[in-house]
Amino acid sequence: MRSSSGPARVALVLGALAVLAIPAAVAAAQFLSGIPLLHALYIAVPVALVLGLLALAASRRARAALSRSLHPERRKLVRTARVFAWAGVYAGVTGAFALGVYGVLRWAQ
Repeated sequence: MRSSSGPARVALVLGALAVLAIPAAVAAAQFLSGIPLLHALYIAVPVALVLGLLALAASRRARAALSRSLHPERRKLVRTARVFAWAGVYAGVTGAFALGVYGVLRWAQ
């Protein structure tokens, strides 16, 4: 029988990376003169979305393993991983909508 803590930890790390991808890109654009903000966001938003989806898949695997597990004390870890996974997906989707609206506004000019 597999443990649910492995996929939960992976989901937690991937979710945290997904949440931090966009702020890290903004900080990189702010502190490094060769990186424009828009170009940094063109990279960070898809990265955040992909990492969030991977974290969501890992959290689903962890939740399935938890349902077969005899250790209910890992429930908090799985729940926290799931929250971070969804937050990463939301960050990626929100960033994609923002870039889409920006593209439409630029096209309409």
